[in-house]
Amino acid sequence: MATKRNSRRFSVYVIELDRKVLEENKFREANPEHKPEKPCVYVGMTSRSPEKRFEQHLSGYKASKYPKRYGVRLRPRLFTRYNPMTYEEAQRQERHLAEKLRKRGYAVWQK
Repeated sequence: MATKRNSRRFSVYVIELDRKVLEENKFREANPEHKPEKPCVYVGMTSRSPEKRFEQHLSGYKASKYPKRYGVRLRPRLFTRYNPMTYEEAQRQERHLAEKLRKRGYAVWQK
């Protein structure tokens, strides 16, 4: 029997953040290679749908500071091809996707 963590019910997601997030010192300092023409994003993982998790961020439920304050919209073209996956796969993919976007010049926040 598959455990919850082994079932393929987890997803990674990307939330576009308002560029005002760059006024936050911690966010800006975490992204020294950010290219001004590239968006600011938050990368996360969830057992909910990305749409539900985005709503939770905006409402403040288990929300990260930046998506709650600056969340604009989901960027499905950046993540849907990876979903669904197991918990362990989602943990790895969250880190991998965040690093991939940073290398492309995005300003990224990921826990």
